[in-house]
Amino acid sequence: INERNKVNNTSDYIGKEIPEDDLKKLNIEDNGKIRILSKEDLEELEVTEIKQEKDFVINYETEEVYYLDGYKTDDNNIVYSLTDISNLVVKYIAGIDEAGRGPLAGPVVIGCVIMPEDSMIEGINDSKKVSEKKREKLYDEIIENAISWSVAIIDKQDIDELNILNATKKGVTQAIQGLKTKPELILVDALNGIDTCNIKYDSIIKGDAKCYSISAASILAKVTRDRIMREWDEVYPQYGFAKHKGYGTKAHIEALKEYGPCPIHRKTFIKHFVD
Repeated sequence: INERNKVNNTSDYIGKEIPEDDLKKLNIEDNGKIRILSKEDLEELEVTEIKQEKDFVINYETEEVYYLDGYKTDDNNIVYSLTDISNLVVKYIAGIDEAGRGPLAGPVVIGCVIMPEDSMIEGINDSKKVSEKKREKLYDEIIENAISWSVAIIDKQDIDELNILNATKKGVTQAIQGLKTKPELILVDALNGIDTCNIKYDSIIKGDAKCYSISAASILAKVTRDRIMREWDEVYPQYGFAKHKGYGTKAHIEALKEYGPCPIHRKTFIKHFVD
């Protein structure tokens, strides 16, 4: 699965030759005449199924997912059959996103959520584009409506020991394990090489702005992390964590130089600012 599988209006292909540009999106090699066939068309051909595992076609905007089956005809043409577009084959889709990969202090938090198929909470978007007050409200709506949700918190010790990328990947796995309902497909924002507990996943660049479930996961992660940093602000008020949430603002760096690091600062992130 990858972003090239994004195809809109897939029902238009049934019984027709696929345009070259859309063949590229489907990542299909042109080994002869290629069509997506209806079930009735397939029954009229002598075909051999050529794929052990079904591929996905994903409409990211609606998060509709369909199976694409490949067949070889007796004259070595390749044809594809798209599962009926009215019958979704993936019921539970989990969106995953993180918050806090870039700050100098605090944890990285990973949100994971399965939303109902008919869910459409007004205002869900990339959490960075939503005000803090609005995010808090959306957070409550998301967990109230979600089929299942989970948040993983990876502290600065793991970040320093594993590096931020691997710490984030660790959090992704923990977040998936924390779900009470097992998803059939995972959509994650721009991460590859992750352990998704043997569940298929698709990594989507800027997924938090494209996919509803990733946007929802982004809000869970962001709100959870903001709350953590506000709590730490009460313990270490001199750094201003409640305001900048641990990011490397001018005020934060100045405070870091004046007071030195506190226990939640990431040593591997602040070595350019303190000895």
